[in-house]
Amino acid sequence: MKFSGKNVLVTGASRGIGAEIAKTLASFGLKVWVNYKSSAKEADAVKAYIEASGGSAAVIGFDVSDEDAFIDAIKTIVACDGEFSYLVNNAGITNDKLALRMKTEDFMSVINANLTSCFIGCRKAMKVMRKKKFGSVVNIASIVGETGNGGQTNYAASKGGVIAMTKSFAQESATSGIRYNTITPGFIETEMTAKLSDEIKENFTSKIPMNRFGNASEVAEATAFLLSDHASYITGETLKVNGGLNMA
Repeated sequence: MKFSGKNVLVTGASRGIGAEIAKTLASFGLKVWVNYKSSAKEADAVKAYIEASGGSAAVIGFDVSDEDAFIDAIKTIVACDGEFSYLVNNAGITNDKLALRMKTEDFMSVINANLTSCFIGCRKAMKVMRKKKFGSVVNIASIVGETGNGGQTNYAASKGGVIAMTKSFAQESATSGIRYNTITPGFIETEMTAKLSDEIKENFTSKIPMNRFGNASEVAEATAFLLSDHASYITGETLKVNGGLNMA
């Protein structure tokens, strides 16, 4: 894929989908800034993998829900590389409970980690990228943000908010040459889904038209496409990477 920019920040990139996104973007020649909050060892491993594969990477640790830390991180990237071309807001958490048992702090903890942090990154990216009239942002949401899910009122609200917010950023930044898009993964093979029982996996799989869970690499490739020059006329869109589950 073709990229006119030179670097990218991927939040929550020490493992899972974020790590795969980082590795994939590095394979296309981008310098990848691998963000982590607490998994420094894993982030270093992602960096080592990228460099062993001939790519360029740097590790940058901060909590995405900390506004000052997020802003300072982007400033550091610009100071080091002379530009800030791409951002992937991938970091997020879950705190599942039935709504009747969910405390306000349970709700807000997920909103702050998943939605407010995304807003902080998107806003700072716009401020920096509009100076060069170029940039692209991909926000990783979830199919749950489109369909809802019992026991995940907070998570669904946060990811649904990401989808709507992305469209608003896209409208405000289009004339500045900056694009904002969203990806909504369905059931993807990660450490989280690996913990599910075979019975639960079979139940979920039976509802997916493609009859399988997706791979993290499939989300990563979709992310790379939306960031790249090949998607230069695409903004404000939501790309569903879910094996057709939305049709079920």
